[in-house]
Amino acid sequence: MNIRILNESDAKMYQELRLRALKVNPEAFSSTYEREIKFTTETVVERLRPTNNKFVLGAFDNRNFLIGIVTFVRESNLKTAHKGNVYGMFVAPEMRGHGLGKALLLELMNRAKNLNGLEQINLTVISENKAAKKLYKSLGFETYGVERNALKFNGQYFDEELMVLNVQTC
Repeated sequence: MNIRILNESDAKMYQELRLRALKVNPEAFSSTYEREIKFTTETVVERLRPTNNKFVLGAFDNRNFLIGIVTFVRESNLKTAHKGNVYGMFVAPEMRGHGLGKALLLELMNRAKNLNGLEQINLTVISENKAAKKLYKSLGFETYGVERNALKFNGQYFDEELMVLNVQTC
């Protein structure tokens, strides 16, 4: 397995896996398949373009297929620049349970903690997603709140747990 920052040349593979994520686990994301299927290649390329404060990590299997993704975005406001956020975490269902999600997050944490002035990493997770919550807690993330009815999909509401990691502890 190889984990690296994705770039513009990975746009097609990224978009395919992202759309799969939105189909497989639609309740876990604020976006939808119907919205993102319309994204142009330029939109996907821009989403992937790494900066000093934003990157998308990809995990590749030994055949060089993209099998996992996670995004880090640092806050840009002067008063919130000490925080970063995890978005879009997804591991292909056939690859779950093999430590891939943990490896992706450890790489994200390792890269993020080297950003000057970053103090905490935030994420949200659907309250019913026990496997993801267990993973995040094992890496030191702590729940600090719950947003009731955070997402609504097909007439069903989903609560989100708000989690935080102090960068000094990772």
